[in-house]
Amino acid sequence: MAVACAAIPTMALAGPPYITDDPETTDLHHWEIYNFVGGTVEGGITAADLGVDLNYGPLPDTQLTATLPLHIETGQPLDSGDVELAAKYRFLHAHPGGFPLDVALFPRVFLPTGRGSRHTQLLIPLWAQHNAGPWSVFFGGGYFINPGAGNRNNWQGGFAVTRDIRPGFNLGLEVYAQGRASDDERPVRGLNLGTQIHIKGPFSWLASVGQGLNRRQTVFYSALKLDL
Repeated sequence: MAVACAAIPTMALAGPPYITDDPETTDLHHWEIYNFVGGTVEGGITAADLGVDLNYGPLPDTQLTATLPLHIETGQPLDSGDVELAAKYRFLHAHPGGFPLDVALFPRVFLPTGRGSRHTQLLIPLWAQHNAGPWSVFFGGGYFINPGAGNRNNWQGGFAVTRDIRPGFNLGLEVYAQGRASDDERPVRGLNLGTQIHIKGPFSWLASVGQGLNRRQTVFYSALKLDL
């Protein structure tokens, strides 16, 4: 998933195509590969990351993630973007008539490999999910450690509801929020509409578009997903 663009406070796109993540992990010894583009439009500036998001399931209930982006922005040269490394572990499972949620820990490290980056950042979140027939609800968040002069540590999270309309076609809605990432930035609150569509064989298309609720900001994401 992409590191958020320079036009907004740093916010990770987590559970494609949503900013909110879920506790589901990549199947054992399988790959999920996302060829993605995602970013924001605000104040006449478009900023986006495009690249590849690699996910692998080495152990049951475990997922390793590496995101390799390029960063593009209006009026700026192409940049390498910040590399993300993460590991998800689902430690609680929902049981019929018992505990209703799947829960996972998904710490994420953002390495300062981009031109404008100077410090390693860390997000430590918990994500939970409940499924009921064609409906799925997932939510959570965590603490974002954002070192550097003028930067602020902050809390961020979200809540999403999705529904399988028919086999291979899913729609969802999410709300998300993040505290101030720096002294001169406002908090982020937004609303997103997303979809996942199975194309054929191992290929699926994922997309979302949203609007800031407290600032004039459009958020977008699109990816071709390959399941191996």
